[in-house]
Amino acid sequence: MAAWSLSGVVLLVSGFYYPVEVLPPVLQALSRAIPLTYFLEYYRSVYIPGPHNIGLGALLAGLYMVAGLMMFAWSIERARRTGVMLRLSE
Repeated sequence: MAAWSLSGVVLLVSGFYYPVEVLPPVLQALSRAIPLTYFLEYYRSVYIPGPHNIGLGALLAGLYMVAGLMMFAWSIERARRTGVMLRLSE
């Protein structure tokens, strides 16, 4: 339930349904932290000429991927250390 809610918010703020420029300034700033925003701007620029920054979107996506992998590795190591992995397998 929470994942679907978060997905809906990300789609609204990233400009999936309409351009980011129509959002309030606070939400525009938040949208700049979402890689999907840059990919959608690039996609729109193919059909409607305008500025885009696909490189920044790719950089953000890469940074989020590295951070996610680091958090995953940390959580697996912590689960092994505390024995959670063994308790779940029984």
